Amino acid sequence: MKLTIALAQLSVAFAQPATNFARVAAAVETAALQGASVVVLPEMWNTGYALNQLATLADPAGQQTKQLLTTLARQHQLGIVGGSVATARHGEFFNTSYVVDDTGRVIGTYDKVHLFGLMKEDQYLSAGKTTNRFELQQVPSAGFICYDLRFPEWMRTLGTTGVDVMYFVAQWPATRIQQWRRLLQARAIENQCFVVGVNRVGDDPDNHYNGHSLVIDPLGEVIADAGEAEQVQIVTLDLAQLQTVRGPIPVFADRRPALYR
Repeated sequence: MKLTIALAQLSVAFAQPATNFARVAAAVETAALQGASVVVLPEMWNTGYALNQLATLADPAGQQTKQLLTTLARQHQLGIVGGSVATARHGEFFNTSYVVDDTGRVIGTYDKVHLFGLMKEDQYLSAGKTTNRFELQQVPSAGFICYDLRFPEWMRTLGTTGVDVMYFVAQWPATRIQQWRRLLQARAIENQCFVVGVNRVGDDPDNHYNGHSLVIDPLGEVIADAGEAEQVQIVTLDLAQLQTVRGPIPVFADRRPALYR
């Protein structure tokens, strides 16, 4: 089986949701025209890290975001890993990811579990408490948000359930981009799965983002790098490669979880 994925490496307009919603709609249309069956968006694409303005900018219960993503998915008949957006629920703010299948059904909702203090998330956002596993285009998958990448036990929690593709969405600054690459490669190797990481480009008041959205195979080899420009890049995964990697080295069967305390 093969899966064609679009990496929507976008610039995010700081504190300008209307501009960003239009940008996402255009990117999904571009992905569809290029034959993608799944499109992946970056982190916090509706507002950027305008965290001190969430009272006026955050999407109430994610309704506007879900309406856009479900409409685009149905219209273009593709799945969407919706990056993440700032949402507001019950007087709290969250960094929330939605996954939508090609019929427009929301099949995944995830609030970022690990909040990044260096970008003040812990001061403005509430942390999630659930995992994010879903089947998209009939492929067992899991989704994570940016800082989650630094917690390998979080990926392994889902890897043990049988995951073929892990999706990471991010606003990962250029100053730490080499760590982004190395951590994504490690997560692919240790979980014997494909890893898709989509980062933004552009600037906000505090950081410069230089993209390098990546697709990595189960051996840790980078098979696509979107570079530093805003673009939609198409990559096709050959999922048959999973068995050739997992067969000779059955790391999940060889685990000894009783000792991992």
